[in-house]
Amino acid sequence: MKKEQVVNRLDTESVGKSFLRYLIPSMVGMLLMAVNIVIDGIMVGNRLGPVALAGVGIAAPVYTVFVAMSLWIGIGAATRYSAMMGAKRPDKARVIFSHAIVSIFILTLIVGLTAFVFRTELAYLLGANADTFQYTAGYMKVMLLFGFIFTVENAFSILVRNDGGPNLSMIALVATAVVNIGLNYVFLFILDYGVEGAAAATVIGAFVGLVILSTHFFRKKSNLRFVRFKFNRKLFLLILVIGFPSFLAEVGFSVFTISHNITFEYLAGTAGVSAFTILNYVHSVMLLLFLGMGAAIQPLISYYRGAGSEIKMKKTVRMAIGTALGAGIFFLLVGQFAAAPIASLFGDFPEEVMKIAVPGIKLFFIAYLFMGTNFVMMTYYQSIGQIRMATWITAAREIVVLLILLAIMPRLFGLTGVWLAIPISEFIVLMTIYYYHKKWNN
Repeated sequence: MKKEQVVNRLDTESVGKSFLRYLIPSMVGMLLMAVNIVIDGIMVGNRLGPVALAGVGIAAPVYTVFVAMSLWIGIGAATRYSAMMGAKRPDKARVIFSHAIVSIFILTLIVGLTAFVFRTELAYLLGANADTFQYTAGYMKVMLLFGFIFTVENAFSILVRNDGGPNLSMIALVATAVVNIGLNYVFLFILDYGVEGAAAATVIGAFVGLVILSTHFFRKKSNLRFVRFKFNRKLFLLILVIGFPSFLAEVGFSVFTISHNITFEYLAGTAGVSAFTILNYVHSVMLLLFLGMGAAIQPLISYYRGAGSEIKMKKTVRMAIGTALGAGIFFLLVGQFAAAPIASLFGDFPEEVMKIAVPGIKLFFIAYLFMGTNFVMMTYYQSIGQIRMATWITAAREIVVLLILLAIMPRLFGLTGVWLAIPISEFIVLMTIYYYHKKWNN
């Protein structure tokens, strides 16, 4: 396909300015989504109690898997989309966009309906017990039926960001969060809809975000268009290969959640699961913030890769690592000095829950020193086509190394060993990245 002479702002703008232009709206949007997640937990915990909160926490992997699928196709398609825009091939970029949105809609609809049929078995498989089952099943029911809405919204948001619309993506995230928080209050405290209401608020919020993102089609500088296309198996497989590390990162979060729920259930019963659910809500905030850093650099690295601007790529990565390290130090300090207030936000829990949660937060937050750099490097390797290394980072962090540590450390150190599994896992992965990067650049 012949290149078109298309001038993009990224061609002429300084790397620092481009980085901030994408970083600020990405971080603001993700921060508000993070606040949204925390307020969800606070409302459920305060209105329905610790057992309901634990039940929703057990069902969380269902939401995570849907997000994982949207990232799999969304990031995979966006990486190719920006590379094609960098290479001045906008027509090919539109075909990639059309493939992505249609594919994510069909796949998540099929997966959701299939899982809905087996939702009872799925709830127990995820770790529900007699106390938590009704809450897990209720939350899961809504998510499985309507999850395709937020998968399409999430993939669309990624592609809008890659088409030069980081501010619109941020606005959609803000609207999604505000609607979700407002409806959570109405459904839980006024209409008394229980956990089903909390799940419905999430879905409706995503629908509002999708409507806002659709306005991108009417921007003069927008390249996003739905075009007629024939299914291209080679292109679809390429999207899946490129996006696989992002999918695996979210699946890894599900593995992290399920494995910790099961371990805490075994070691400390429902109190342990409740304590972990508090941490998991907070951890979701941190993950979103680090994901925001990755979301900021992915369009830049992909575009610079397509344009052949290696110097700009390296400058972007250096800025991102510095930002991630600074954020990690700040989060570590917050965990050490504000663990008790953070835990108490989620409700008036029994003392046995707080005794597990407060020291757990202090230990777990050590992981944030290393986690941000791991996210940045995973995004970098994914965006330049080094999929094996990107896949290793995501597979090791919350699956391979984590599960090995969870099999060993609780036997040696009890609950302390469970809390430290992720910090040690993140550090080990960072060391492998350092070794690989040093070897690859020599």
